[in-house]
Amino acid sequence: MTTKSKFIAFCGSIGVLVLAFILMSGDHNDSPSVSGTTYDIADFFAFRAPASPDNMVLVVNLQGLLAPGRPTNEAAFDENVLTEINIDLDNDQLEDVRIQAIRHADTMYFFGPFYTNTAGATRAVNTEAALQNKVQISTVDEVFIENNDGMKFFAGPRDDAFFFDRARFDAYMAGSAATGFNNPGTDNYAGKNVLSIVMEIPKSMLGNPVSGVNPWAPNTPTYGMWVTTSRRD
Repeated sequence: MTTKSKFIAFCGSIGVLVLAFILMSGDHNDSPSVSGTTYDIADFFAFRAPASPDNMVLVVNLQGLLAPGRPTNEAAFDENVLTEINIDLDNDQLEDVRIQAIRHADTMYFFGPFYTNTAGATRAVNTEAALQNKVQISTVDEVFIENNDGMKFFAGPRDDAFFFDRARFDAYMAGSAATGFNNPGTDNYAGKNVLSIVMEIPKSMLGNPVSGVNPWAPNTPTYGMWVTTSRRD
């Protein structure tokens, strides 16, 4: 089992991280052993659903920097890769709630959210989870969104939403950009695509997080979230 994990700090239960309205993490430059693989995590976003404030939207992007057109059409979720969103409710850096997603044929299957007392990177699909959902995987030509039990699900190719002026960043790190970043910068990822797994889930299904975690909002109940992909070798 080959595993990649991305820690995503903390997310307030109202969908706010510190002063931002969206929790996000981007990672498009992994080590050679991970980069470009089918279990490569590119981005993770978590935010309050604009039309439903009591819901959270969770977005996991895999296989970053896919070129548009034919390569994107040929890109596919790996049936041997299990994607998991882990949620820490009590600030002990261990998952208390988990959501799993895995592809089979032309469908993405979802298990959870479910409570767990098992921590660690060796995963197995929880086929006994009370909540099980699925959605047909979208293509560049057809979009499928499944609504069920107050939740929504999507899986398929999408434009990479992560903005990064990579050239200016490299120049700054090399000491040749004394004035810092440009405003606006140049999005070196513009026109690149990812494979996205998207869920909209009522916060009531994610458990009750504790307060006192975020020093800028100590009275706000706060989730800890991270994403893990595990590939069966």
